[in-house]
Amino acid sequence: MQRHNCWLVIFILLFLHHSSFAQQNVIVPGYTGYAVPEEDDEESMFNDSAGLHNWTNPHQQVSYYFAINNPGTMHLSVTAKNDKASVLKVSFAGKDFTIHIPQAKTFGIVEIGDVHINKTGFYQLRFQSALPAKGNIADIQSIQLSGDATTNIQFNAKPRRNAASVHLNYPLPDSVKAVSFYNEVSVPKGSDIPYSYFMACGFARGYFGMQVNSKKERRVIFSVWDAGNEAVDRNKVADTNKVKLIAKGEGVFASDFGNEGTGGHSHWLYNWKADSTYRFLVTALPDSATQTTTYSGYFYAPELKAWKFIATFRAPRDGSNLHHLYSFLEDFVGTTGQQTRKAHYGNAWVQDEDGKWSELTKATFSCDATGRAQDRIDFGGGVEDNRFYLWNGGFKPAEAKYGDTFMRKPLEKKPIINLYHNTDSLLQAKKDIAAIKKAVKKGTIDTTASVHGVYYKILKEGTGRKVKLNDTLSVYYKGWILNGNVFDSTDKETATFPLKRVIKGWQVGLQACKVGGKIRLIIPSGLAYSIRSRALKIPPNSILVFDIEVVDAKE
Repeated sequence: MQRHNCWLVIFILLFLHHSSFAQQNVIVPGYTGYAVPEEDDEESMFNDSAGLHNWTNPHQQVSYYFAINNPGTMHLSVTAKNDKASVLKVSFAGKDFTIHIPQAKTFGIVEIGDVHINKTGFYQLRFQSALPAKGNIADIQSIQLSGDATTNIQFNAKPRRNAASVHLNYPLPDSVKAVSFYNEVSVPKGSDIPYSYFMACGFARGYFGMQVNSKKERRVIFSVWDAGNEAVDRNKVADTNKVKLIAKGEGVFASDFGNEGTGGHSHWLYNWKADSTYRFLVTALPDSATQTTTYSGYFYAPELKAWKFIATFRAPRDGSNLHHLYSFLEDFVGTTGQQTRKAHYGNAWVQDEDGKWSELTKATFSCDATGRAQDRIDFGGGVEDNRFYLWNGGFKPAEAKYGDTFMRKPLEKKPIINLYHNTDSLLQAKKDIAAIKKAVKKGTIDTTASVHGVYYKILKEGTGRKVKLNDTLSVYYKGWILNGNVFDSTDKETATFPLKRVIKGWQVGLQACKVGGKIRLIIPSGLAYSIRSRALKIPPNSILVFDIEVVDAKE
């Protein structure tokens, strides 16, 4: 936080909460304005110790916003200074003024004039340079308002210029043990404003959505929080509380994050477009024995017609299914906080442990502390074209309040998700083949042949017939990842299953084995679990090795 000097303290004491007064002088801090075009850095022109400063672009306009709740007369003045005399044009409530800022080292009051307010609503006070000359245009410490129209006037007096963050919370019955959360997001044209986060799949330990990070960069972001109470510095988080990155997709950047809780962060640079619909999927694999949950994020790229694996994180002190499901819309940098953002959220579903999908048709509305304190009152949400929506910013009247419930009709469009066909499957297949050949060359594994991409070696020749795809098999097996980590094995009893119901690598490879025989299968990830996280010890894109003894086969 910036240092608060004396005049800021006076403002806060005078305008505690959100500045409501009855025919009194109202002081609007100079740091609460917005520049168009916006400044390069959030505090380069506006901060709580200097007000408006470093205003040097004569083509840049600076605006302040108020919600006027009482018609009547309003008198305006400004506390300003400049290192040389300058002239400003001022516009407010349909009336234009020209004011002269004298050369001075200390702030002084400059009168603007009177206006008559005929109707209530939001109003914009705009300053711009009347001279083309370069150099500092004016430093503004505050704006003074007085008159009948100041009765119950509302504005944001705090340094945080961001629009209020708004959320949709999706109630989930306690009986639903959710392992997947699917949602779709569409951002209308013109709402894809820099420094916006359109979050689709939020859950108790993390969030997943897409951002506009600048005029040139857009991202798909998936993050998972650490355990514990550290809010700022991840270096202070005990290793036992830290989220661990298990795997990430091709071209995905992964790192730490802090300052709003701490945790593991991943993002993929992707130039998503307004008016297109994007699909998000989060999966959870809880393990009660270790009290951990493995979370994975997948994003569907419509122009590629395939899913993109973003990342998998393992969260400690968890062991829970997906819960506290939500979406949100955030303005995360205040320089564009006066602009309106909007997003549609539609066709949300959850999948339980038995594979059953359930549609989410109910949502409750909430907002952050900025909205709850009514520092900003320009936000809303609801149902439009049978999709939930959220918006914030723009200094328009609110259309939703904390706790409102929205309902939409079921679309009955259950998600169809094929993670085997993904954006990196061809590249991953090449990497897997290279890794297998390298392991064979080093002698880590051995193989005699391959069939349809599965490498195998007969360890013991069987005496019965060859296995068929339609068989139900009884087998002993041991499975490990190519790096040697064993993830599963039979004990004293055989495992029995229809061959058609197991991974593709088994379906293909076991047909090279006879009943009574033993075979080693080396299975590329695309014929195993691909980009899915499977059990605690099988990360996405894992090459699997199995030794399998076929005890019996029945058609």
